[in-house]
Amino acid sequence: MLTPYDEFPVHQAPYTFSHIPSTDYNWDDGYYFGVFSPDDGIFLATGARINPNSDMIGGYALLNVRGQQRTVRFNRCWRGNFDIEIGPWRVEFIKPLKEIRLSMADNESGLSFDLIWEGTSPAFLEEHHIAEHRGRRTTDQTRYSQPGKARGWIRLDGREWQVDPVGWSGARDHSWGLYAERPPLSPVASLLPPRKADDGPKRALRFWTCFRSDPISGFFHMHETAEGVQCKMNDVFGTPFGGTLFRGWEGDPIQLAKGRHEISFHPGTRIMKDAMVHLEDSEGREWRVQFEAIGMPWVVQTMGYHPGSWKDGGTFFTYHGSEELALEWDEFDFSEQPFVHTPYKVSGEQAATNFGEGTGTEHPGQKIQGPEYLARVTTYTPDGSVSSGAAQVELFINGPYAPYGFE
Repeated sequence: MLTPYDEFPVHQAPYTFSHIPSTDYNWDDGYYFGVFSPDDGIFLATGARINPNSDMIGGYALLNVRGQQRTVRFNRCWRGNFDIEIGPWRVEFIKPLKEIRLSMADNESGLSFDLIWEGTSPAFLEEHHIAEHRGRRTTDQTRYSQPGKARGWIRLDGREWQVDPVGWSGARDHSWGLYAERPPLSPVASLLPPRKADDGPKRALRFWTCFRSDPISGFFHMHETAEGVQCKMNDVFGTPFGGTLFRGWEGDPIQLAKGRHEISFHPGTRIMKDAMVHLEDSEGREWRVQFEAIGMPWVVQTMGYHPGSWKDGGTFFTYHGSEELALEWDEFDFSEQPFVHTPYKVSGEQAATNFGEGTGTEHPGQKIQGPEYLARVTTYTPDGSVSSGAAQVELFINGPYAPYGFE
């Protein structure tokens, strides 16, 4: 089947763009965008992913206002319409890799917006992600991440926020390939041999951030074992360390070579209060980036990625009764964490994923927390200058983690 993208001379396989080189239901392609203001305590997260093998495109728009979180989920069948739009929601690339319009027209959920998301520096191409289980490739994915700023407006139930690039920052990523196994479109784990004990080090910590503190903006991530060792892992994320700092669009990128963190947590929890990250660039210069979390983290379980995030127990990759548009929403108060969250109509292994956020819901009554933080950021450069701004921080801590005494 031809797509609009087949008009361009960019094919890398002797097939049309609607043909995917895998029959795995975990092969997908899609975007994530964040728009946020620490001063207002507001975080808008929106995005979509295409699953060609289930013929679905599904997305979400989530607005967290000081812990009160409304999430709108939507999907439709993909091959009848290759535009990046689902009902009222749409993405337009004004200048690819630089300027993007995100919009959601008025709809029954009460959430709408019209925003221009603009990169503050080039995107960073992450190291390729690969993982396997008993010889079967389970992750084989390319991803790039980018810090940004935004302008436009957001509305919720008659309230309106004017978004300006001075006070509102952004983060985004784009990834494609084999990502993560997600029930119900994945093998049932209990029907397969158990994972081998020697299939590589296990991830206990993931620290990911896109931040903007003009004139410095950048991206970096760290992944560590339970002992705090950064090493290559057989994992959906897997990379020990990577990142780059930029001074806008001009000048050479500042390649980061290594990093370490000092994180403080709210007493009795794994919820980040603040963090100081010490970075060393490829020329041996020392940088420091300080993060101050604003309120409680926002929660990913309502977005549509997770089994039971849709009210019928499915995900945005499963069919919800309409080929043209399925749309639903919910609202939760996440201002106090950790909390008990029960997915819709699934339990046990059908509620599990291998994202490994450290917030699994497969155990009824288990308290969880959000992994996504709105943060103020302060950057200390090697020459002694200081700048401030905003950041998104993604922090997972899975099981035991010795550096901070978690058991």
